[in-house]
Amino acid sequence: MSAAATNELLAYVTGIGVRGPGLADWPQTEAVLSDRQPYQRADTLLSAPDTLPPTERRRTGRVVRLAFAIGLEAARQSDTDPARLPVVFASSGGDGDNCHEICQTLASANRALSPTRFHNSVHNAPAGYWSIAAHTQVPSTTVCAYDASFAAGLLEALTQIAVHGATTALIAYDLDYPPPLRAARTVPAAFGMALVLHASPQPRALAQLRVCLDSGAADGIGHAELEALRAAIPAAQGLVLLEAIAKRQTRSVNIAYLEPQTLRVEVIPCA
Repeated sequence: MSAAATNELLAYVTGIGVRGPGLADWPQTEAVLSDRQPYQRADTLLSAPDTLPPTERRRTGRVVRLAFAIGLEAARQSDTDPARLPVVFASSGGDGDNCHEICQTLASANRALSPTRFHNSVHNAPAGYWSIAAHTQVPSTTVCAYDASFAAGLLEALTQIAVHGATTALIAYDLDYPPPLRAARTVPAAFGMALVLHASPQPRALAQLRVCLDSGAADGIGHAELEALRAAIPAAQGLVLLEAIAKRQTRSVNIAYLEPQTLRVEVIPCA
């Protein structure tokens, strides 16, 4: 029976990018999730994207650096030109650092905001910088659904693939907030993951995803320290997919979405 006949959305994963505490890239994350390498907690390392012109590079904060790091890793792994790649960006809170700085300025005697702070305040700022760096004119979409943002982004990317048939990337990311915002939004660390998704089988495909709405409880992963990240960071909800891919398991997992709904994702290894 076809995916359309069962109301499933289908795609093939050909590229993965990861950055998080103690997770420097997808190969290291794969080794940790498949129990071939011990996990060692460390700060999330983010460097300024060298694909941006110097002026724009100086204006970027951690959220743009995180989105670029995972997006470019996934695109390179899948051998996909970023200039031709539609992207869905998904984040539960965007740039918390910039939000903090704006709040501090507005609470001070001198409430004049810098133009850089202002233009970085919009939720789709990473998408704008991405279009500059990639020299792309293909469309991008930026979504936010609070704690359900990863699932919302995955649904959006898969829907675009179903409608247009074009290879599409999901770039999902979240930052920790500085105090005092951290007391209200306790994201513990910066984490992001990206997937390059195709409509049809590919030689480089790592796994097939078959996705539909469900109402079961969200699944966790077997690694205690990474499970704590999954439970606390919306973008890290996707770790259950990465664990199945890393272990080359055929497995159905549920990812938190808008209660009482979840996303049921069947992960089928391709290699």
